[in-house]
Amino acid sequence: MTAHPIPVIIDCDTGVDDALALLFAVRHPGLDVRAITCVAGNTDVDGVVRNTLTVLEQAGAGDIPVARGAERPLVEPARSAKHVHGQDGMGDLGLPAPTRRPVDVDAVTLLRREILASPRPVTLIPTAPLTNIALLLRTHPEVVRNIERIVFMGGAVATGNATPVAEFNVWHDPEAAAVLLTAGVPITMYGLDVFKRVLVPAADVQRLRASSEPRLRMAGELLAHRDPATSGDPTPTGGLGDAGAVCAVVDPGGLGTELLPVEVSLAPGATRGQTIVDRRPRPGEAEIHEGERELTLVDVGLDVDVERYVKLWLSVVEGD
Repeated sequence: MTAHPIPVIIDCDTGVDDALALLFAVRHPGLDVRAITCVAGNTDVDGVVRNTLTVLEQAGAGDIPVARGAERPLVEPARSAKHVHGQDGMGDLGLPAPTRRPVDVDAVTLLRREILASPRPVTLIPTAPLTNIALLLRTHPEVVRNIERIVFMGGAVATGNATPVAEFNVWHDPEAAAVLLTAGVPITMYGLDVFKRVLVPAADVQRLRASSEPRLRMAGELLAHRDPATSGDPTPTGGLGDAGAVCAVVDPGGLGTELLPVEVSLAPGATRGQTIVDRRPRPGEAEIHEGERELTLVDVGLDVDVERYVKLWLSVVEGD
């Protein structure tokens, strides 16, 4: 596993579950985290930078460059998810301020530099609104030649969370998500349909919360904050959320996907930000009468081996 680690760059809006993803990524021996870029989303971009550096410090991560990116979407104003992630974006756990500092270049510059410098094609893992990625693709299209795949957490086939049909990351910047679909590289969509299913059992959450190791205690508290509160059990389970997308890079066999046409609704109104996934077995009347449109084919996550990813995440985060 460690002979040829996968070079990855994570673009995040840390964020409780982004933090769970980072904890896993920096400790997995099969991943070479070349950079982390930050974008406004769950909280403002400066808060995202702070939270990202805090997680890296708590995780004992190596010297991974972290860069500040876009502070608002391409078109829309910034709209945070502090009601979900807390006022500081990290569950208001009162974690110490980081001593690490971001690099002195912006996110797009760092993305370009690290992608082109990688000896092997890079896998991008955006777990946030896709503003930085869209700016990269439009400003430096030459990076595509050294991108292996983009595995993004975003979208939904069935039900949204920001709106009845739109998932938060795509809804936050629909134009950026539409640009992503023009990247010309293989894309995997780790959307809400699988995202919501990967829950860490309550006993594991409690074990982590009770740990004497600060890193594990933080992991437990973050998981407890992500309790979906669906079981009525006073002992919280914890959603892995974005961390599942990183698990899918390490262990793609745990994610059941289907290659399907996907587009993003950009029209104002109730469907804005919806990822429209065409699961029909044959063209319908619209295509017959108006002609078929060429849409990007995306590996859409439709099923997930929950126990497999939970065990994987726990084994890495709790491992020595």
